[in-house]
This record gives sequence, C-alpha cells and structure tokens, in this order.
Amino acid sequence: MLDTFHDLLLQTLPALKGFALLLTRNRQWAEDLTQETSLRALTRAHQFQPGTNFKAWIFTIMRNQHLDQIRRRRRETQLTDDADALDALMSVRPAQEDGLMLKELLDAVGDLNRGQRETLLLVAGNGLSYEEASKVCGCPVGTIRSRLARARQTLQDRMMGPAPAGPHQPAIARSGRRPEWNQA
Repeated sequence: MLDTFHDLLLQTLPALKGFALLLTRNRQWAEDLTQETSLRALTRAHQFQPGTNFKAWIFTIMRNQHLDQIRRRRRETQLTDDADALDALMSVRPAQEDGLMLKELLDAVGDLNRGQRETLLLVAGNGLSYEEASKVCGCPVGTIRSRLARARQTLQDRMMGPAPAGPHQPAIARSGRRPEWNQA
C-alpha cells in the first residue's frame, strides 16, 4: 500500500503545484503549500482509502491547508507593498503574443472570486468531476455547476469581450434598459 500511495503522490505533484500556485498567486507560498500538503498527506496515509479518488482527497487537504495559511497570515504582519513592487520590477514580461495572452488569462483567473477560481481549477484544470469537486469544496453539486458556469462566462467576457445580445433574449436585455418598475 505504501509504495502505491507514494506513486499516487508523485503522480499528483504537478497538479498540486499548479493548484497551489493558482490558489496562492505567489510562487514561494505555493511551494510551501505543496510541501505542507505532501507532508500532511504522508502523515495521514493510513486515512486514505484505496479505491477512492486520491486526487480529490489530496486536493481537499491542500484546500484546508490553504485556508489555515490564510487564517495564520491574517494574524501575522502583512508583507509590505514594496516587496511586491520589487518582485514586479524584477520579473521579465514575455514579448510573444501567446505569452501575453496566457498572462492575461492567468490574471483573469486570479481575479475570479475564490469559490469560482477553486472550482474552475478543480474541474477544468485538474479533471475532477462535479461530485468530486463538491466534496473538496464542501458544497452542493449545484453550487459547483453554478460557480463553474459563472467563472467560464467571466473569463470569456474578459478575454473576448461581452457577447452581443442575441434575438433569443428579451427586448429589455437587448436594449440594455432596465424595466420601468425597477428603475429608481
């Protein structure tokens, strides 16, 4: 069992690192989160039930670790804006169009609210089912579907601009006017 557990952990590490980076939006914190998650998973290997979804199990651990870190950091002194500004000055921006588009997409994903971002990363980024993502996030499947739809729509609007109103929408929606009874 232990060899299989280690194999599963090693296979999942790239996805864990990616999820951690998008959760924290800070490379150093993401590395710390990945290490803490791996350590916690190893110490709790006896709690994993073979035959269940390892990815969902370890992503739940990571999400809980991340929430614990947020609570801890709130109690600690916040980093100064100067360190973030220095980081931005030291980084080299890509000149290629693909790199710029990727950065724009990652920025858009980073601007999603936490629930939408987590859901998008779990379902679209890491291939978890709606049911598995609902277990990781601790919410109903319907909430996962809603978060994912809203996240996708937000990203599409940001990357491609809002979709024009189609003929299937009511005249009020096409005109952009609010109904008279709702105007104040």
